Amino acid sequence: MEFKVGDLVTRNSYGNDIVFKIIEITEEKVKLKGRNIRLIADALIEDLKKHEDEDIEDEKAFLDRLEMTPNLDRDDYFYLPGKILHIDSDNEYLSRCLEYYKKINIWTMGINEKEVNMSENIKKWLDEYKPNIVVITGHDAYNKKRGDIDDIEAYKNSKYFVEAIKEARKYESSHEKLIIIAGGCSSYYEELIKAGANFASSPKRINIHALDPAIIAAKMSLSNINKDIDLKDILEKTKYGKDGMGGIITKGTMYVGYPR
Repeated sequence: MEFKVGDLVTRNSYGNDIVFKIIEITEEKVKLKGRNIRLIADALIEDLKKHEDEDIEDEKAFLDRLEMTPNLDRDDYFYLPGKILHIDSDNEYLSRCLEYYKKINIWTMGINEKEVNMSENIKKWLDEYKPNIVVITGHDAYNKKRGDIDDIEAYKNSKYFVEAIKEARKYESSHEKLIIIAGGCSSYYEELIKAGANFASSPKRINIHALDPAIIAAKMSLSNINKDIDLKDILEKTKYGKDGMGGIITKGTMYVGYPR
């Protein structure tokens, strides 16, 4: 069977569990990117199977439950959701997240930047856009051949996420005044939280959905600034719940005003 860049495929050796898009083909291997999961992988051509049905992974059911607009009293009150700065190393995933924010009417600035460069530029972006929430995401992976699970050098990009978080916390130290959501697939969750993130991936070192960081950012944007969030409820909105994302209890970022 012939394959070309852009084809949707699954891997037979992994039980065809994840849908990928082919992004590069060489003589030795095919480079793949998760259609919905923030995952970059390699595979042999003979291990691939063409995928026609986009609903594998129960994607439609997941997206259908993401109706985020709260039940607001718009007769008497007006609402000011928190502003989001979304920094993502993957431009395709960034575009999907921006579409999601737009659908639920949240102001967002999206920036496409490689993980290694995020810490160098983040204070400049924070100063320019003055967001209430910043998302720092892209790709990551844990490789046990490179070290133990508590060795940050065993992770593809976790150390760059940690550096970016620390720079953001130099700009604003308060977890209430700047909500930080960080990480990708299998990121070093504990170190990201320790560095200053409010939310991070991945407690169980699993893959996360392309929209997971955006789901949490949107929920924080639409949560009342005077009330503590329901942490468990927010995490359950993501694709894999507390296994994929974790965080700390904090307040929302949305102001409520009167009269309308």
